[in-house]
Amino acid sequence: MNHLSTDLVEAIAQKQDIEEVFRHNLGTAINQLLKHELTVFLDYEPFDREGFHSGNSRNGYYDRTL
Repeated sequence: MNHLSTDLVEAIAQKQDIEEVFRHNLGTAINQLLKHELTVFLDYEPFDREGFHSGNSRNGYYDRTL
């Protein structure tokens, strides 16, 4: 099972709100997608020397919330 299905089974077993499980997993997926999109756009991996003083560097990020 993946994280979503495991989280869903646990939420159902504990009679919790499954909307929060979906919201959390969707937020995680979006943040991973944004990090990957930045890597593709800049054309180098995080902490790669290629980006040092290139004028197009990673200046940090923050996680988005839903």
